[in-house]
Amino acid sequence: MAHKNYDCIILGGGPGGYVAAIRASQLGLKVAIIEKEDLGGICLNWGCIPTKALLKNAEVLHTIKNSKKYGIIVDGYSVDFPANIKRSRQVAERLSKGIGFLMKKNNIDHFHGLGKLIDRNTVSIEKKDKTENIKADKIIIATGARPKTFPGMELDGSRVIGAREAMTLEKPPKEMIVIGSGAIGSEFAYYYNVFGTKIRLVEMLDRVLPLEDKDVSKVVENSFKKSGMKIYTSTKVNKIEVLKTKVKVHTERNGKVEVLEGEKALIAIGVTGNIENIGLENVGIKTEKGSIAINEFNQTNISNIYSIGDVSGPPWLAHVASAQGHVAAEHAASHSNRPVDYSNIPGCTYCQPQVGSLGLTEEQAVDKGFDVKVGKFEFRASGKAMATGDTTGFVKLIFDKKYGELLGAHIVGSEATELIAELGMAKALETTWEELALTVHAHPTLSEAIMEAALDAFTGSIHQ
Repeated sequence: MAHKNYDCIILGGGPGGYVAAIRASQLGLKVAIIEKEDLGGICLNWGCIPTKALLKNAEVLHTIKNSKKYGIIVDGYSVDFPANIKRSRQVAERLSKGIGFLMKKNNIDHFHGLGKLIDRNTVSIEKKDKTENIKADKIIIATGARPKTFPGMELDGSRVIGAREAMTLEKPPKEMIVIGSGAIGSEFAYYYNVFGTKIRLVEMLDRVLPLEDKDVSKVVENSFKKSGMKIYTSTKVNKIEVLKTKVKVHTERNGKVEVLEGEKALIAIGVTGNIENIGLENVGIKTEKGSIAINEFNQTNISNIYSIGDVSGPPWLAHVASAQGHVAAEHAASHSNRPVDYSNIPGCTYCQPQVGSLGLTEEQAVDKGFDVKVGKFEFRASGKAMATGDTTGFVKLIFDKKYGELLGAHIVGSEATELIAELGMAKALETTWEELALTVHAHPTLSEAIMEAALDAFTGSIHQ
């Protein structure tokens, strides 16, 4: 067996792992990265990036269907569904190759295989026909997560599918039951609905996008209903029955049982960390609730071994994995750094209307004992929103009345996922309502709604 020595080994090449690898290399460490599939991980190959390509396709189709309101008549258009899927795959492939280039550029050794901890300094790499061991002073675990399922709801890849299969279907199903209305479920429900699939969206909790502010959930739910989707909230799935040509989803709401039938069922009820078969037990690494336990610098209970991204538990977001990758790599290189601020993590959902949020919801802020001032500005009063024809939604800002501090920001509407960045920077700088309200925003832009919402909280907005 070959033995190679490194300063740092990374298990997993997703948005956490490859970022950690690059940062560690920049800081002078000799780095190896191990990935059993394609560089970029789920996010780049089967998650964030290809789904956004698909959602853009859906937006284009939606615009064509509604082009009459812009004074443009489109007659006789047709949909090439396989080409729409192909574009998404091409985007993912191009980016994955780009990560490979970055590995070479930063002199990072890339091993294709399954990485497994042997002891606190040794990792084995299992390939088809051989196993080799490499050693390092520091190890960063970035093995990601996989879709969560429950007994009676197992994926079969054909009738009962996860997000990965939903990205490569040959044609839109006539009917699909989407189980789970978080970001993934809502995005696929929107996407397939635009392409003509009859969607039933089932959510165990009391509203669509249940982690968002209640006002935001209401807007998205109303928009989904308007587009023809059927929404089943406070509804539990007991089991899924798979037949030759369809599925039967057995649901229960307030003791009332209902069976929903469709061509396919899409499971989108969250993820669970990939903690198995990576040798955690060989080293004695602690886990909690199916995730690796970490401290503020992403160290495990074994001080030279770090864990980042989805395998370390919520929030299961690519940008959190990347941020943690920075922290772990810098700490491993004894470089001065600061932990991730988990109170200021933007969450984005890319259906239409889009959702971008961070910090506390109004309900959470009140529960924590804050005396809150809430500012809200509806996009229907925005000149830019009227000009583009996308007037659904609002900006809602939650402030602490005593100090004017921004506690939370919630945007639903066109480009919400881009607009939220301003609020993230504002919160990081401990901005008050006054600074947001008095910072001159370009006119006409959607971002003016942020300024107006801040004004609304304390003195009254100008344009509504």
